[in-house]
Amino acid sequence: MSLKIEIDNGSGFCFGVTTAIQKAEEELAKGNTLYCLGDIVHNGMECDRLRQMGLITIDHEQMAQLHDVKVLLRAHGEPPATYELARQNNIEIIDATCPVVLKLQQRIRKQYDLANGQIVIFGKKGHAEVLGLVGQTAGNAIVIEHFDEVEHLDFTRDIYLYSQTTKSLDEFHRIIDYIQSHITPGATFKSFDTICRSVANRMPNISQFAARHDLILFVCGRKSSNGRVLFNECQRVNPNTHLIEGPTEIDPAWLEGIETVGICGATSTPKWLMEQCRDAIANR
Repeated sequence: MSLKIEIDNGSGFCFGVTTAIQKAEEELAKGNTLYCLGDIVHNGMECDRLRQMGLITIDHEQMAQLHDVKVLLRAHGEPPATYELARQNNIEIIDATCPVVLKLQQRIRKQYDLANGQIVIFGKKGHAEVLGLVGQTAGNAIVIEHFDEVEHLDFTRDIYLYSQTTKSLDEFHRIIDYIQSHITPGATFKSFDTICRSVANRMPNISQFAARHDLILFVCGRKSSNGRVLFNECQRVNPNTHLIEGPTEIDPAWLEGIETVGICGATSTPKWLMEQCRDAIANR
């Protein structure tokens, strides 16, 4: 009996990542030297492909040494200090900040300028997007990574709650419920659902996809926080789910007695990589 292999058509780059990669490719096609601040996407193989085209990945310390060059800011966004550094060093910014992230940065900045309460961000500590958001508050925002950290907030003071765009909607709502039931009378609590729908909507879709197959190969860079959330959901629905970064990690033993394989990935997983995994199985 032949093995059926299906690639999830809902997986692959989100709008923000697609735009950032297009901007990089356009600039490199002109033969220009282009630097990118941080990995353009949390996927090593896609970063390697762009490196071969000439993209040079740098960190903030390296950027501080550069002058009169072009630097791409990826979809995750950057704090105001990065733009100030670019101005001082005469660096031309190619801004590929995702429009959803940009809008969130502006909302947090506006709230910070207006109020003296606690600005709380549900997000991954140290994540590039979160650093950009905290930067809108001169470093004063409180980041909570998990539900159990919410109890450390000061419930006698106003709380304005936001979320990193790729976090879990369910956990965000649990945090909202907890704050609502603990906030003291007289203190204001406002929450702003800033989770990206192109990511949030993948949860129910990927659940259905994972349930349809005997084996799920979740193709994703291990640094992707969005990938971790989606992988956990696949594994919850289908315990026979494996996270792989590419075709070389596929264990032939997984395929024994299997009739259908589903291949899916994160918002940082390129379609071509999922296709390589499909071809590796088909040609084994």
